[in-house]
Amino acid sequence: MSNFRWSNPVTVYFGPEQFKELGKVVASYGKRCLLVYGGGSIKRTGLYDKVLDLLSEEGITVFEKGGVEPNPKIQHIREACEICKENGIDVLLAVGGGSVIDATKCIAAGACVDFDPWDFVAKRIMPQKALPIVDVLTAAATGSEMDSGGIISNPETNDKEGVGGPLLYPKASFLNPELTFTVPKAQTAAGSFDILSHIWEGWFTTEPPMTMLDEVQKVVIRTVIKYAPIAMEEPDNLEARENLMWASSWAMNGFMSSGFGKSWPTNHPIEHQLSAFYDITHGVGLAILTPRWLRYCLSDETVSRYVTFGTDIWGIDPDQDPFDIANQAIEKTEEFCFKTLGIPSTLTELGIGEEHFQEMAEKACQPFGVINGFRRLEPKDVVEILKMCL
Repeated sequence: MSNFRWSNPVTVYFGPEQFKELGKVVASYGKRCLLVYGGGSIKRTGLYDKVLDLLSEEGITVFEKGGVEPNPKIQHIREACEICKENGIDVLLAVGGGSVIDATKCIAAGACVDFDPWDFVAKRIMPQKALPIVDVLTAAATGSEMDSGGIISNPETNDKEGVGGPLLYPKASFLNPELTFTVPKAQTAAGSFDILSHIWEGWFTTEPPMTMLDEVQKVVIRTVIKYAPIAMEEPDNLEARENLMWASSWAMNGFMSSGFGKSWPTNHPIEHQLSAFYDITHGVGLAILTPRWLRYCLSDETVSRYVTFGTDIWGIDPDQDPFDIANQAIEKTEEFCFKTLGIPSTLTELGIGEEHFQEMAEKACQPFGVINGFRRLEPKDVVEILKMCL
């Protein structure tokens, strides 16, 4: 285990009763607010009107930028940055899921500079100034409500990369599980797998785990496995929704991966290429990739972690050959992804072929030409994993 520092400055307002504080919290950062949201679901559910009422009570002038898409696009962010500059915006309010919050983080940085906000991504520039962000979360998945990074897409170059830095943590996040009751079944499934994948980024390691952290990770993994199917079948089940929402936040706020020096060693660099080239749902891409990645990484060096995965997560009999346990664990993961969650099982089902695999693999391994993690992956390895997903 590595030496590490961990800090998280986000103030969380959890539960339906906390929502009434939204206007006061936003007003504490300024009186001119840009409201950022997605495709209009917040209007259909009535959340949009509730937000405007709370902001109006505090005398806040509201400007809007709706239409943020999944895998948020840089052009939308450029337009929002201009709104901020032209209207002297003091504070940003993101109302939506992870894509909306990710976009808002890039807007927060881009509104404070005179260069293209894509430079934060392409040139890996650390923001030195940013507008304050408040968010209202409407979908449990990415954990962006409690971290300092965002993933942005550039369709012109087929790139999907991150922007991040300490200034991009939300100042406050309003987490009301009731707002996720209307999240569709397929989106709940994909979001739940995204949560699991964030935990597995730090959990699948050949480094000796810290027992305390390892046990917490396993509890959260089992929590998602338990409650995702319930939320899919009973969308207004509060117990399921609140467990998934809080798991989402803690899976990505840095705690779960603290102490393990390798960042994103599993599927995220690969999946980012899939959604950059084909604009697919992030959690779906992760679910298709993960069982294949697990099979590809299984070796004498890694098998012990699969044994823990199989016995402690999936309840497999420990009195078996380690490789038998490992393969059963992978099969259990496939069953959960493709049968329980109902996520498509192949890239072929999504209309994706291998025509871009080499280019995607090379991009996935940037900037060092390799993905260092649970197993060292070169571009040729990434191509093989992608082929396994067809």
